[in-house]
Amino acid sequence: MQLFRILFLLLSSWLYFASCSPSWKQMQPASADINTLDKFKPDLSLALYNTKVDVVGNHLSGLLLIKSLTDHSTRLVFSNEMGYTYFDFEFDSSGNFKVHSIIKQMDKRSVLKTLRKDLELVLMNTLDKSGVSIRSSDNFVYFIFPRSKGFNYYITDSTGNQLLRMERASNKKTVVEAIMKNYVNGVPDTIGITHKNFDFTIGLKRIER
Repeated sequence: MQLFRILFLLLSSWLYFASCSPSWKQMQPASADINTLDKFKPDLSLALYNTKVDVVGNHLSGLLLIKSLTDHSTRLVFSNEMGYTYFDFEFDSSGNFKVHSIIKQMDKRSVLKTLRKDLELVLMNTLDKSGVSIRSSDNFVYFIFPRSKGFNYYITDSTGNQLLRMERASNKKTVVEAIMKNYVNGVPDTIGITHKNFDFTIGLKRIER
């Protein structure tokens, strides 16, 4: 599949060159309740999304099923409309990542690492509140979580009533920007993930069940 070969090459290039975010040093220290973020964590006990992936002019579509299991793990299965599974991932109750299955074309370390980080960003399942710092800029509040390389940013309005966007970044610039909006009973209707260094987007639109 040409799409996956292109994806692998782009992600390999991104991992080599990436050092990318709005510099937190230019923001002002702020005071805000870290628990504000709890209401934005998606309640994905069972959700099905129409999913579209676009990589430099190549298109992939299908269904992403997200389900929380009784052991508090979360399963994510992405398949095409005919039922062919692209991947089957799991996050256990501690946020550890496991690959149950993945097609050969996507079974690359750089692809898996990027998809895991993108999913962690929107699932909000690996946030360590003890290490968070809070800053502000232009009436936005930044909840900044350090990662092994870089940071995850959760950006709200000044009142904490709206999650404006999420970012995955380094000390220099944003490399990934994501949104979740139109929550219904704790489940976002729309999720979008956009990579900034190259043309790679993931769009999810919930299917009501």
